[in-house]
Amino acid sequence: MNSEAVHALIAKNPSLKPSKARLEAMEPGAYCVHRSWGFGQIQEYDEADQKLVIDFKGKAKHRMDPTFCIGTLDVLPPKHLLVRKEIEPEKIAQLIDEKPVQLIVETLAAFPNKATTAIDLEIILQQVLGEERFKKWWSATKKLVAKDPRIAVPAKKTECYVLRDEPVSAEDEIIEQFNNTRSARRRIQLAEELIAVAAKKTANDLLPLLNGLAEAIKDSNQLHAAERLFGAAVRDDLARILGVDIATLSPSMAELVSDTRRLADMADKIPVHFQTRFLELVKDAHPLDWKDLAFLLLKTSQGKFTTECINFLVENGHAEELAAILKRWQTEQNLRAPVLLWVVKNRQSKKFAKLLNELITPRLFSAIFFAIDYEALQSAGTRRIPLAEILSDDPDLIPDLLSTADPETARDLANTLLLNQGFEELTKKSLLARFIKIFPSIQSLVSGESDAPSEQLFVSRESHDRKQKEYELIVSKRIPENSRAIASAREHGDLRENSEYKMAKQDQQMLMAQKSQLERELARSRITDFSEASTEQISVGSIVDLRNPATSETVRYSVLGLWDGDPEHQIISYKTPLGLALLGKKPGDQIKVKSGGKENDYIITGISRYVDLPPPVSS
Repeated sequence: MNSEAVHALIAKNPSLKPSKARLEAMEPGAYCVHRSWGFGQIQEYDEADQKLVIDFKGKAKHRMDPTFCIGTLDVLPPKHLLVRKEIEPEKIAQLIDEKPVQLIVETLAAFPNKATTAIDLEIILQQVLGEERFKKWWSATKKLVAKDPRIAVPAKKTECYVLRDEPVSAEDEIIEQFNNTRSARRRIQLAEELIAVAAKKTANDLLPLLNGLAEAIKDSNQLHAAERLFGAAVRDDLARILGVDIATLSPSMAELVSDTRRLADMADKIPVHFQTRFLELVKDAHPLDWKDLAFLLLKTSQGKFTTECINFLVENGHAEELAAILKRWQTEQNLRAPVLLWVVKNRQSKKFAKLLNELITPRLFSAIFFAIDYEALQSAGTRRIPLAEILSDDPDLIPDLLSTADPETARDLANTLLLNQGFEELTKKSLLARFIKIFPSIQSLVSGESDAPSEQLFVSRESHDRKQKEYELIVSKRIPENSRAIASAREHGDLRENSEYKMAKQDQQMLMAQKSQLERELARSRITDFSEASTEQISVGSIVDLRNPATSETVRYSVLGLWDGDPEHQIISYKTPLGLALLGKKPGDQIKVKSGGKENDYIITGISRYVDLPPPVSS
C-alpha cells in the first residue's frame, strides 16, 4: 500500500492511525504470514475496492480488507527464513544439510534485536523443514548451537535465543548463566558442565562459582538428599581443580551418607554416571559394614544400579558370597524383578555364568512368574514388564530354566503361566508351545482349555447380568485387594514361614481361576428368553412332568440356562447330569433319576414351555 492509500484509509477511519507502519508495510511483493491462511505474498492493492490481493498456498488472488489484517497478518522482513526459503531455496537447503548452525545464526540476524523465543524459532524451522524431518534435525542441531560462542541458548522455551554482538566462550557462557540463576539444581548442573571445559579459566574466575555452589548445597531447601550428595561431589571436584582443601567444605560427602536408612532412597535418585562413585563413597564412609549395605542396596536396586552393585561386589572380592546370597533370596522368594532380570540376562556371560549356574532352575522360573504377576497387578494401563518381554524374546530362556525340571514341575509352571496376569492370551499360547516342545504331555493343558470352543452356552438375561457383575467385582475389587494383601504379607519377612503370604497366594490362584472360567463362559454365552423351546421334545426352556410307574409319584422340573439352577424350586440347569439326561427326550420316554442316594425310573408324561407360564401375581 502506498502512502496515499494509507492516508485515505486513516482519514476514513482515524482509529487506524497507530497502525500506520503496519499498513505501509503491506506493499505489493512483500511476503506475509496470516493467522488462518499461513504463508503468502501480497500481489497488489485494489484502491477502488480497498482490498489487498494476496496469493496464499492453495488460495491464489485472495482479497482481504487491510483493516482486518492489522491484527492477523504479519509482513515478513526480506531476510526472514520463510522468505528466503521461497526466493533462494537451494541456498537454504544447503545450509540445512551442511551448515545448520549458520542457518540459525542468519535466522536470528533477521529478527529485531537479533533474538526470538525458542518457541517461535522452532515454529519457523518446522515450517521450513516439515514436521517429519524437523524433530531429528533440530535434536542434533540444538547440541551444535549450544557449543557455538555466537549464540546465547535459553534455559526455557519461553526465553530467547540471542545472536551475540561478540562471540562468548563456552566457559564464560556457563559462568554467566551460573551467576544469573538462584536455582541450586541449575547451579549444580552448570558447575558440572564447567568442570568439563574449565581448563582455560583461572582461579579468580572459578573461585566465586565454588563459593556459590557450596552455599547452594549447604543452605538450599530445594534439594533432596541424592541431589545434595551429587552436588557435593561436583563441588569437591571443582575444589580440587582450584587446589582448595575439601576438608574445609561442609557438609562433607561422608556426612551426607552417614545415615544408612537413607541410602536406598538416595540410590534410586542419583544420576547413572554417579552410581559407582556412590558405592565407593558408601564403602569409605562405612568401612566395617559397607558389604552388608551393598547387599541391601542390591536387594532393592533398579535398572543400571543393579548391575553396578553386582560389579562392585565382584570387583571387591565377594563373588562367592554374592552367589550364596542370591541363592538364599531365591529360596526365601525375595528375588525382586530387577535382580531376576539381571540374572537371566547374564546367565550365559563369561564373567557371571559360573556364579549363576546353580540359580538357573525351575525354582527361579517360579520366582520370575511371581514377579511378573505382581508387577502386572500393581501397575495400571499397559506399562511394559521387562521380565515378561525377555521371557518372550529369548528363545533359550524357557529351555534353560526347565533343564532340570521333572514333568510334574513343568506342568505346575505351565499352569502358573496360564493364570499369570502379565501376558496376553496369544503370548501365553506361544510360551506354552515352548513348554510342550520339551514336555509333550503338557499339550493336555491346551486341549482341556479348548474343549468345545465353538459350543454356545444358553443363559437367561438375568443370570448373564449376574455373572457379568460377579466378573467385574473380581477384576475391579477382589484381585486388587488380593494384590495389596500379597504385597503387605511380603513385608513381614521370610516367606517360608509366612502364613499370611501363603493364604494370600492361594486366594490369588482361586481368583485367577474364577476370572479365567468366567471369561471363557461369558465369551461363549448366548442370552435366550427360552421362547425357542417346543412341546414335542425336551430342550432348554422346557417344563417336564415325570411319573414313577412303581409308586405313581409325580415330579415337575424346569430345564433352564447354564446359571439358572434353583433346586428348591425344581429348576435345573441343562448342563447338570439330569438336565443332559432329559434333553431330546419325548413324552413316553423313560429315564432314571437319582434322589436321596436311590435311583428310580420315571416316565415323561408331559412337556410344556417355561415362557407360557403365567407371570407371578404381585402381592
